[in-house]
Amino acid sequence: MTPFTVRRLRPGDEAALAAVARDETDFTGEDPSPPLNVEDARAYLSDPHVWHWHADDASGQPVGFLMAYVHRQRHGEARHVMFEEIGVREGWRRRGVGRALVDALHAQMRAEGVALVWVLADNDVAQAFYEDAGYAVTDLQGVMLEREV
Repeated sequence: MTPFTVRRLRPGDEAALAAVARDETDFTGEDPSPPLNVEDARAYLSDPHVWHWHADDASGQPVGFLMAYVHRQRHGEARHVMFEEIGVREGWRRRGVGRALVDALHAQMRAEGVALVWVLADNDVAQAFYEDAGYAVTDLQGVMLEREV
């Protein structure tokens, strides 16, 4: 098995974000996304409420990513994490990349004193992955709505 390393992206890693956007289909099956411009990418990577990791192969190329947001709350626990997105290159699936990325998220949560994380699964494969990582379906099942303003 080819080794990989997991690292949290920081300012200066803007090109790594762009590489994943260009190869979106290989990571998530979705159409490629236009990369952020350098200024917006730097702001994204500088935001302490954005947690973004890459799993890189031995040559430094991304083979997986995970991004999450820290949310402040007005009651109860002060913060929780929204596990927004994970993607692993097709050829790297079932090799521990996704689990290593989730482990990095959980380690960061412990270090920051954040106890609750939630994620939305949009297909059976994703739901099975999350359940294997210890997540459970909650009683509260909502409907996601969106609007452009």
